[in-house]
Amino acid sequence: MDLQPRAACPCGRTTAKGKAVAYTDCCGRFVEHFDTTPAPDAEHLMRSRYSAFVLENAAYLLATWHSSQRPAALDFEAGAKWLGLQVKDFKTTGASTAEVEFVARFRAAGRAVRLHERSRFVCEANRWFYVDGDQF
Repeated sequence: MDLQPRAACPCGRTTAKGKAVAYTDCCGRFVEHFDTTPAPDAEHLMRSRYSAFVLENAAYLLATWHSSQRPAALDFEAGAKWLGLQVKDFKTTGASTAEVEFVARFRAAGRAVRLHERSRFVCEANRWFYVDGDQF
């Protein structure tokens, strides 16, 4: 899936006035420029990973997955339609660790799916990585 340059970011971030933030100004700066522009914190990384799932960008997802938990490859569910993201909580849990609780909704094979997870992240060499998560 390709987005138009000023399309709303899939993560759903809005301005203080409720206007959708463009992908290029939001998650796109991390997803499209991973080598030079790392996400500044775990919440930005989680949002950019959601956008990468929407865009089926396996390279970004694998690059931002901590090496201790990273799968060898990723498969995307054929025909999945991502419907939205809600960040419920974001907290720092240590000097280089954080957690983000979120709900992601999508439709696959005609059924609605609600993924509610508390994800754990770690910062190494000034880069945040997804480690793992607990689903509710």
